[in-house]
Amino acid sequence: MVSKKEYLELIREIEKHDRYYFEQSHPQISDFAYDKLVEQLAHIEKEHPEWVTKDSPTQKVREKTTRGFTQVEHLVPMLSLANSYSQEEITDFIKRVDKLLNREAVFTAELKMDGIAVSLRYEQGRFVRGLTRGDGKKGDDITRNLATIKKLPKMLTGKQIPELLEVRAEVYMPKARFIELNHTKEEAGEEVFANPRNAAAGSLKLLDAQEVAKRALEIMTYGIVEQDATITTQEKVHHKLKEWGFPTLEEEHFAVCKDVKELLVFATRIEKHREELPFEIDGIVIKVNALKDWEILGATGKTPRWAIAYKFAPLQAVTQIQEITVQVGRTGVLTPVAELTPVFLAGSTISRATLHNEEEIKRKDIRVGDYVVIEKGGDVIPKVVSVDFTKRSPSSSPWSMPTTCPVCDSKVVKVSGEVAVRCSNPKCSAQHERKLMFFASKPAMDIDHLGDKVMMKLMQHGFVKDFSDIYRLDPFQLSCIEGFKDKSIDNLLSSIEKSKQVSLDRFILALGIPHVGSGTAELIAEYAQDVHAVMKLTKEELVTISGIGETVADAVVEYFKQPHNLHEIKALLQEGVEPTYTKTKKIAHHLFAGKVFVVTGTLETLSRSEVTEKIKQRGGIVTSSVTKNTDYLLLGADPGSKYDKAVELKTAILDEKTFIKML
Repeated sequence: MVSKKEYLELIREIEKHDRYYFEQSHPQISDFAYDKLVEQLAHIEKEHPEWVTKDSPTQKVREKTTRGFTQVEHLVPMLSLANSYSQEEITDFIKRVDKLLNREAVFTAELKMDGIAVSLRYEQGRFVRGLTRGDGKKGDDITRNLATIKKLPKMLTGKQIPELLEVRAEVYMPKARFIELNHTKEEAGEEVFANPRNAAAGSLKLLDAQEVAKRALEIMTYGIVEQDATITTQEKVHHKLKEWGFPTLEEEHFAVCKDVKELLVFATRIEKHREELPFEIDGIVIKVNALKDWEILGATGKTPRWAIAYKFAPLQAVTQIQEITVQVGRTGVLTPVAELTPVFLAGSTISRATLHNEEEIKRKDIRVGDYVVIEKGGDVIPKVVSVDFTKRSPSSSPWSMPTTCPVCDSKVVKVSGEVAVRCSNPKCSAQHERKLMFFASKPAMDIDHLGDKVMMKLMQHGFVKDFSDIYRLDPFQLSCIEGFKDKSIDNLLSSIEKSKQVSLDRFILALGIPHVGSGTAELIAEYAQDVHAVMKLTKEELVTISGIGETVADAVVEYFKQPHNLHEIKALLQEGVEPTYTKTKKIAHHLFAGKVFVVTGTLETLSRSEVTEKIKQRGGIVTSSVTKNTDYLLLGADPGSKYDKAVELKTAILDEKTFIKML
């Protein structure tokens, strides 16, 4: 028997995870575990209907609107689907539909994209507005962010386009882009996204559309609001969207089914091949095909009676950690990796899983020899979910980061306020390889078609040893690379030529100066405004820049003391690379002007990217480490060592509520 106190505690637990998932794009539990909590709540409410209020998580759409965006009302409310995990639940759903209609219905089945639901408005065939789901009635106006998605049509083609059209769609991040983005964040010692869905959500919440464009999001449409009389079925909706030029599912990913058997055949086929898809799905969506039946069936609270999601079980396996090895990144960051007893999971054999950093290992108490649950699926990159402590050997001992680099044997160091541990040797061969790869990556020089695998081949052939070698590549050299034909060669050389026009801050970031991330690169670019001036900066000048401490200043000065580095920059400029500085507009005379901020912990209403953008717009500076130059520490839940450092240095500490008032 459950007490009302336990019921209310369960609601608070679900609401806590809603904030992590929808507002902060940083889930603490799996979708499966979350759905089980909601299922438990629904069961309690069935037994005690007198306890249920309109604020219960079962009665409302859980996603919320976001600060910093204008809220706009949906033409028709955006509902959320009920979830099911078993064949029995699908059978019950179909029985309910047939009973309500007093006849047997026909259904459609399609992929359930694991992304962010949005609504798209077109007037006279032109894209005019895009909204998030929000609370179901109102959503955030993210028109500018959605307009950066290349495959979203800005002007429709085809026949019989309505004067006013509202389309429902899902925004997602492809697996390859997600892996690349997280790799970049990990190399910089930053916190990574949990999965592609959260990476897409975090991207859409950015206030700078130019930054959203860099995330390379995709979109898939699936519904039309208020269809005209000629569109009578969901099958016709699918074809009409395609006719108008919208991205839609491939034919093999959409089916019309007359009964449970056909639906389950479709689901089984999709689940079997889900890992082959370039994007993440977490199941299929089943809908009544005839649109006139949707009105008859209606909705219950926040969910329609004419559709249901059939979610696949999480992709997990149990295996043993044989060893924990360490990889070295471009900035010398050491990343621990679990070497596993090979186990088959989701269509491939998994033998390694990232452990991110030493703090993550300590938090989960992961040790060599442990039997662990690993998960793929929604996380794309295999990760260790939990440890089976009942199988742990009594002789096991906690793991700790090595004190020397596993590649060059140099001493490793840990910078105060960072989770990262770094190799101290700037000439470490592993670092150099990663520096070349990062130089070409999207956050830096953004050279399309020059990914890690291609760069490795170029290095192995001896064609690229330094940054400037990239700009000396010729068609003959590239023809020696396996898989490179005329079109591939032209594409790469065109991308290299295009990358010569680069902003000064991205050029500084691309150089791989120790301790210089994107924020610090912006500060240096704003101060110097010219690449030649950057190379001549003294420590005295650098420490006068708000947000730059002595450690960063020493690293910058030391970098430009090295003859090889100066020679490389000169060579890049001779090859036609043109770093340029463009002044950004800021809100004048704000109390944040010139103030240095550090953010730690999990905030309730604002994402990290929103906080950074708001501070910068007001002339403030955001850095990653607390130093004597830090003016404010913005404190969220579960803060790390930055809080201790701020207390030690007597730095002013703000909670989120105070910060928002100061805005």
